[in-house]
Amino acid sequence: MNSSSSNSNNSSDDRGGELPRVWPRNLAYAAGAAAVAFAVMRVLQPAGDDGAPAAKPAPAPAASTPAPGAPASAPSAAASASPGALAPIALEDAYPAQVTAGGIVYTRVGSKTLTTCTSADSVGPRLIALVKQGHGCLSHQIALYKDERSNQYNLSVFTFSDPADTAHVLTRLAADITDHQVGAQAPPPGAGLPVLPADSGMVQSFAGAGRAMIVGLGQWSDGHATDYQHLTDRLSPLLDAVSKKALAHETGKPPAGAS
Repeated sequence: MNSSSSNSNNSSDDRGGELPRVWPRNLAYAAGAAAVAFAVMRVLQPAGDDGAPAAKPAPAPAASTPAPGAPASAPSAAASASPGALAPIALEDAYPAQVTAGGIVYTRVGSKTLTTCTSADSVGPRLIALVKQGHGCLSHQIALYKDERSNQYNLSVFTFSDPADTAHVLTRLAADITDHQVGAQAPPPGAGLPVLPADSGMVQSFAGAGRAMIVGLGQWSDGHATDYQHLTDRLSPLLDAVSKKALAHETGKPPAGAS
């Protein structure tokens, strides 16, 4: 989301004063797009029955534009799952209290299931439009983690009704690394973490697992806007761990290469 937006009902001026500790954080205070240097996209696949990676599904077709005046055929976001459909992953399963991966210990600071996938307080307009063009979004689950150095990591898991929407939306978002469409969460009171200013450096990464699209954001503990590759490297193990849990839930099989 463009960082030039500065209006919020819950915040002080960007130029001074502490931002309130709001959960989730308003998108107006996501890190500035100009500070972003890296984005990574991965699509996890379950292991085959013989332990080999399963074949990749065919890419999702490009979304078509309806003729002027034609009724929209896709249902709205937050559509209900059809009878018998697999429910989204449970919040506590998606986001364990502690994750150890890549030699780093990540501690969960907060997590929540939002009431909609298209809240303007948590999701940017481009992503909202992509969700509404699809076949429905069943769940949006967010979490904030910190590592032993108090760096902050935001995770969002969107569970769509149709896995083709996951591939399509993920590909569209990953195409522009400077466009934040998922807001960073402000640490809740008592977390021992600062609310980082709007111009803090940020990296973002994406992963897909069945119907689940996972978005990860990483920020240094002091918000400095350098050394993005190192920050991406620290975000990646946590993103992978959450993505593998989502994939195991979606398929009932571990992802290829998982222990």
